[in-house]
Amino acid sequence: MAASVNNTFPPMSWGEHTVIWGQQTYVMGIVNATPDSFSGDGLQTAVDWVQRAVEQARHFVAQGARFIDVGGESTNPHATFVEVAEEAARVVPVIQALRTALPAEIIISIDTYKAAVASQALEAGADMINDIWGLQHDPEMATVAHEHAVPVILMANMRGSTRYEIVSDVIRFLSASIERALKAGIAWERIMVDPGIGFGTTPEENLILLRRLGELRVLGRPILLGTSRKATIGLVLGGLPPSERLEGTAATVASGITQGADIVRVHDVPEIMRVVKMSDAIVRGTWSQTEV
Repeated sequence: MAASVNNTFPPMSWGEHTVIWGQQTYVMGIVNATPDSFSGDGLQTAVDWVQRAVEQARHFVAQGARFIDVGGESTNPHATFVEVAEEAARVVPVIQALRTALPAEIIISIDTYKAAVASQALEAGADMINDIWGLQHDPEMATVAHEHAVPVILMANMRGSTRYEIVSDVIRFLSASIERALKAGIAWERIMVDPGIGFGTTPEENLILLRRLGELRVLGRPILLGTSRKATIGLVLGGLPPSERLEGTAATVASGITQGADIVRVHDVPEIMRVVKMSDAIVRGTWSQTEV
């Protein structure tokens, strides 16, 4: 099984960072600089929210996270739209503080679909862009990524789309995003893809995407999987709230790794890190007795 999922992508290098694909599954810890996160972990309501964000990120890094994803607007379908100035005011102070507080090898991503926010976040110290609309919402986003020479995570977003067959639909969306990135001058090696679990997809479609995640390999790019505390998990487990979806998240992560997920984006880093290590030992054959 290990040979079927170990990736042969060239390393992704930019600035002072290099990511080696295939040897391990990377963990991305979520830092929500919002007051209304669906998962209940939004930090922005606290007076000392920037310091809390730093403490949370430090904890994630201590547990093994390589990536920290900072977002300033909830992606809940019922969330209120956040203007550029407000979103930047939420994420820029956090990114500045994280860049100072975290080790240089830790990669900070800005989770936004607005080019102006991404630009300010990159100037503040972010290392890459995580766009939930795969460069297809803001026409300037690809230009910002190219001008800053940073990697991009292109997520499929099925909100408002006509549906035919969900896996093919996602692959079609991501293919268009990849083409847009390449036309803007973004290097092939700096592109990652995300199937967009829960973004305009039904619970049934989410389960199909998880079951057939490996089919996204046809795109030829590393895969990020973001299932942490998602609504589908709550539904499958009988209506559990976000705070009780850890085990369900762990199951999706383990399943994703068997199909070649390269990064998993999660809220519960310590627990999921154990799932990742065990899954990598089985799937990739990467473990050593010195770690036991």
